[in-house]
Amino acid sequence: MDTGSIFSALLAGIVLGALGRLIIPGKQAIGWILTFVLGLLGAFVGGFLAEGLGIDTWWQILIVQAVVAAILVFVVAGFVGSKSRQRRHT
Repeated sequence: MDTGSIFSALLAGIVLGALGRLIIPGKQAIGWILTFVLGLLGAFVGGFLAEGLGIDTWWQILIVQAVVAAILVFVVAGFVGSKSRQRRHT
């Protein structure tokens, strides 16, 4: 990834984290900071994945980044949520 790709991944990660946080209503199992971190991680992983798949159009890369970020947030929120529910019931 070149410098422009890294900068766009940072920006996309922050935006994706914020949008993901705003779209899902109600109390959530993970906080804002973890959501942003997962958005950033998803943007970087999605960028590398798109590069590996030979995708070079910016909007297609953004879609891959968004999907990877959404999957990460879904998995981590489910894991954290299940752990907190287990503690409450015991």
